[in-house]
Amino acid sequence: MQDLSNFKAGVFAKTSGYKYFIPEKINMQYKWSDIELTQLCDKATLKLGELNAFASLVSDIDHFIQMHVAKEATVSSKIEGTQTNIEETLQREEFISPEKRNDWREVNNYIKALNEAINGLKKLPLSSRLLKKAHKTLLKNVRGEHKMPGEFRRSQNWIGGASLKDAVFVPPTADLVGQAIGDVENLMHNDECGLPHVMRIALAHYQFETIHPFLDGNGRIGRLMISLYFVSHEVLSKPVLYLSDFFEKNKTLYYDNLMRVRTHNNLVQWLKFVLVGIIETAQKAIDGLKKIIAIKKKIEEQKIVKLGKKITVAKTLSDYLFLQPIVLIDNVVKVTGLSKVSAYKLIEDFEKLGILVETTGMLRYRMFQFKEYFDIFKN
Repeated sequence: MQDLSNFKAGVFAKTSGYKYFIPEKINMQYKWSDIELTQLCDKATLKLGELNAFASLVSDIDHFIQMHVAKEATVSSKIEGTQTNIEETLQREEFISPEKRNDWREVNNYIKALNEAINGLKKLPLSSRLLKKAHKTLLKNVRGEHKMPGEFRRSQNWIGGASLKDAVFVPPTADLVGQAIGDVENLMHNDECGLPHVMRIALAHYQFETIHPFLDGNGRIGRLMISLYFVSHEVLSKPVLYLSDFFEKNKTLYYDNLMRVRTHNNLVQWLKFVLVGIIETAQKAIDGLKKIIAIKKKIEEQKIVKLGKKITVAKTLSDYLFLQPIVLIDNVVKVTGLSKVSAYKLIEDFEKLGILVETTGMLRYRMFQFKEYFDIFKN
C-alpha cells in the first residue's frame, strides 16, 4: 500500500540533448496520515454533496448548466491563450471581429466537446475513447486541426520553451502514452484504491497532464475530465462544477504544484491545492444558483406580472433568457412566435422592467443582454 507522503512520481531519462519524464503507475492502493489533507478531503466531499443536493432542487437546472459550460469553455481556453470573453462566446460567429474568430471557434468547439462528452457518458464510461471523441471535436477546423485530432500523439511533445532542448517539461515518449493512460483509466474506475473521489480525480488529472497524450489540447481535455469524472461516478447528478476558473486565477500555483510532484514527489501539496479549489468552486456554484433562483423569482413574481395579457409570452422569453442571455430580435421572434413588431414591443417592455439591456448602440443587429443574470458568471 502506497503512502501518499512517500509517493514516487517517476524519473527523468536523458536522450539526445534533453530529458524526458517517465511516470510511475498510479493505479494502486493508497493510505495517508496527513491530518490537514484528511480535513480538506472531508470538507470537499461534503461541499460537493451540498452542491449536488442544492442543484437537484433547482427547476430548469439544465438551462443554467449551459451558462456554466459557456464560462468553463471561455476560461479553460483562456488558460491556453485565447482572447474570447464570455459575451463573445455567446454571440454568433458573424458578429465576431475577423481577428478573433479563430479564438471564438476554439471556445465554441470546447462547448460542443463538453456537451457531447457529458451526453456520451450515457453510453460510454469515462475512458480514452470518450476523451478522444471530445478531442476530435475540440480541434475541428481550428488551429490545431493538423495535430492528430482524436488520436494520441505518435511523436514527442513538450511544455514551455521553443524546443525540446529548452523546454520547461518534456512528457514521456509516445510509445509510453497508451499504457500510461490505460493506468489512469484503471485508477479512475478502481473503487478499491483507498482514495475518495475528490482525491482520485486530482491524482488522475495530475497524471494526465504529465503524460500529455495529445499533440494539442491536453489542458482543456484534462480539465474537462474532472467534470466528467464527478458525473460518471454520480458524485454530481448534473455537471455543475468546473475548476478552470480556480486554476486560471491561481495559474502560477497550478503549474508550480504540478511540477513539484514531478521534481520533488510532492503529491500531498498538489492534492491540497485541488481540494481547496473544489471547496471554493463548489461554494461559488451554490452561491450562484441561489442568486439565479432569486432573480428568477423576482422576474416572475414582481416584474412580468405587470405585463397583463402578455404574461404568458413574457414567461416564455424570460425562461429562454436563462438559457441564452444575449439575444437578437430574431431569437425573440423564433422563441415566442411573435411578429417582429410585437417582439420589439416585448423587448421594450423587458428593457423598462430592467431585465434586458441593449449593448451595441446600433440601429441594426441590436443585441440585448440579460445583464443581472450574466453578471453572476462574469465574477
